[in-house]
Amino acid sequence: MKRTGFNLMLTFGLVLLSLPVFGQNTGTVFGRVVSADGEEIPYATVFLKGTTRGTVTDDKGSYRFQVPAGVQTLVVSSVGYKQNERQITVQTDQETEVNFAPEKEALVGEEVVVRAQGGVSRVNKSAYNAVAVDTKALQNSTKNLSQAIAQVPGMKIRESGGVGSDMQLLMDGFSGKHIKIFIDGVPQEGVGSSFGLNNIPVNYAERIEIYRGVVPVGFGADALGGVINIVTNKKRSGWNLDASYAYGSFNTHKSHINFNYTLGSGWMFEVNAFQNYSDNNYRIDTPVEHFNADGSTSLNTSKIEHVRRFHDTYHNEAAVAKVGMVNRSWADRLLLGFAYSQMYKEIQNGVIQKVVFGQKFRKGHSLMPSLEYSKQDLLTEGLTLSMTANYNDNTVRNVDTSAYRYNWLGEKKYMSGSLGEQAYQDLESKNRNWNGTVTLRYRLGGRHLFLLNHVTNNFRRDNTSRVGGTTVSEADAIAKITRKNISGLSYQYIPSEAWNISLFGKYYNQYNSGPVSTSASGTDNYVPLSNFVSAFGYGAAATYLMKNGLQAKLSYERAYRLPTNEELFGDEDLELGSVGLKPERSDNLNLSLSFDRQFAGVHGLYAEVGFVYRNMKDYIQRTISTYSGNKTYASYSNHGKVLTKGFNLALRYTFADWISVGGNFTRMDVRDNVKTMMAGSSQASLTYGARMPNQPYMYAGSDISFFWRDLLKKGNRLTVTYDNFYVHSFPLYAENLGDASSKERVPSQFSHNISLTYSLLQGRYNITFECTNFTNAKLYDNFSLQKAGRAFYGKVRIHFSGTEKADKRDRGHKHRSGRR
Repeated sequence: MKRTGFNLMLTFGLVLLSLPVFGQNTGTVFGRVVSADGEEIPYATVFLKGTTRGTVTDDKGSYRFQVPAGVQTLVVSSVGYKQNERQITVQTDQETEVNFAPEKEALVGEEVVVRAQGGVSRVNKSAYNAVAVDTKALQNSTKNLSQAIAQVPGMKIRESGGVGSDMQLLMDGFSGKHIKIFIDGVPQEGVGSSFGLNNIPVNYAERIEIYRGVVPVGFGADALGGVINIVTNKKRSGWNLDASYAYGSFNTHKSHINFNYTLGSGWMFEVNAFQNYSDNNYRIDTPVEHFNADGSTSLNTSKIEHVRRFHDTYHNEAAVAKVGMVNRSWADRLLLGFAYSQMYKEIQNGVIQKVVFGQKFRKGHSLMPSLEYSKQDLLTEGLTLSMTANYNDNTVRNVDTSAYRYNWLGEKKYMSGSLGEQAYQDLESKNRNWNGTVTLRYRLGGRHLFLLNHVTNNFRRDNTSRVGGTTVSEADAIAKITRKNISGLSYQYIPSEAWNISLFGKYYNQYNSGPVSTSASGTDNYVPLSNFVSAFGYGAAATYLMKNGLQAKLSYERAYRLPTNEELFGDEDLELGSVGLKPERSDNLNLSLSFDRQFAGVHGLYAEVGFVYRNMKDYIQRTISTYSGNKTYASYSNHGKVLTKGFNLALRYTFADWISVGGNFTRMDVRDNVKTMMAGSSQASLTYGARMPNQPYMYAGSDISFFWRDLLKKGNRLTVTYDNFYVHSFPLYAENLGDASSKERVPSQFSHNISLTYSLLQGRYNITFECTNFTNAKLYDNFSLQKAGRAFYGKVRIHFSGTEKADKRDRGHKHRSGRR
């Protein structure tokens, strides 16, 4: 209650400070500052010529401030753009809209370098270490969102197989739960696998923002590694249709359709739907257990056979609908949404490849209503309110009732008196998840920005067994509950366009409750265990942008990450949870230097180097354990201390609209930093200073694209792209334990891909052909699980829009006077 009261008092104080001093001879000037290609220009200075009266645009390029009535000259200035002036007439107590579209200044780095060829841009004026992936150049490909992210320096995608497989992101040495996912600023916790980044088509997003290390308060995230924010297209008028279908190897089908319509009255609606299907029947190389005629089994681990996956079909379907009002006097956006998704997944193997299943499967569905509201200048000038809320009712059913044991040849053996390939079950899990966010932004005097944010998440899981009827076991009778709240406050000082600094603090708390076994076997006598944790975090970020194209960014954060639902409670199948996990704590330091210049109007050069330091305590480690009956599971535990030091490099060159070539390199040493076997002990730890196992530490990628404009006909375009990715060998288990000759390692791997796209009539019709891993290299990940070899895909896409006339009317309507 005391913290809630403090937050309310702070918010009320900000509102009081923002109350304008009304006069009889003032009016209001407002508008947007955007580049010629429609990109918002944040932190541009807008002021009255010859005075100190002015403001700075927000992160959407919008501005608003009061000016004296009469004839005035309005000036806009921003690094990388030519200064722009406009003479206006301001009426007393009336509002005047003035929009600017400044031209880019030659030989100066752009504010946001959106490279259509390379796809990766730098969020320059943000003090945080952030990049953005423009998806426009990727929307004709068969890529999903996770594959689009993989081209960013320091990023790697880890998958356990083909379409629909378990996926983890690796960012600067952090992976999985250390990285939080958002869509339009809304946290995606508990949304179900259908809305995982590896299942959402790249066409779903306009751009992907990636914040590495230190995370802005506005996300309200407990992330140590960083944040990925999927940004959908909100700058719409009229109607828009985007539809695509792709087919390829392993009987893979992918389709997506988006239709949206915004009426002049402010009403809008949007429908997004997509599906994925694949048999995932690619071949792998593995030892095979053989079933002999006499009932015995034999396994020669030195004999590798080339076999086909036979029980790995996956499909998911999802639809998202939104309806509401935009651009009204009482709301910039008020949208009601509803999402439905379903999935079916056959489970071919366990957490390691030698464990084979032939009938085990998982299926589920999810229903999610949502609400979104935002309003600029709420009650007073400069105060912006944003709110979101959603409820997710997710049901997952794990079925493992077979009486047979399978090998990699698809042969089966009857197991007398034994049911279940992993563990006999037909378990239905009801997951209920509430998410809510509230963000207040207040801009004071054009140079000061305050932000107050609160995120709440409530999760509950109830299990019901369908084995022998509908029953509830001793453990399942105890509900699994998590309540998480994160509050943040930040202050940003923007003295000029060249530099700014941010200071922030965060408060975290989490309540967890679930079953814990008190027996020696760990399989019975369950009792409820609950715990409450809380912590304060803080940090700072600064940037300096020089006119020669150089920029420096420095940020630090004392950050915490609260255990996730999967780490606490498992997945009721192959993952075992631990209710007593403690939050991870980390001191994060990021330093980056970048250079961006355009030469002679046709040559572009971008280079960046980033340094990373992370000192983490209570690191939550995922390990593989074998229990009775030779059953293998993944489990989670706090591992004490982990130290990360590393760097990444990026370089890109572009020539006009003809060629783009670039690459990136990452090296991250993530090492065990626990000196003794246990607290208070003097016995040295054998793994001190060793790399953390099953963690890639050195990887690189490069790409080159060629473009032929007006090929065969004006408005048509041919694009040919080649890209590759290299991962250096890394240890599967602790690298300094045991004989070096017996060490298991994930081998080095080098994959190559090529694609060809032909677009007609300015991109209305598009045809793409792709070949992935065309050298048929052996690719592995996540405890040596082998991924697909060479594969071929084709895609057709259409894109129609009814926005052209509306956009022309908007561009011609630069000035409007009148009372709201």
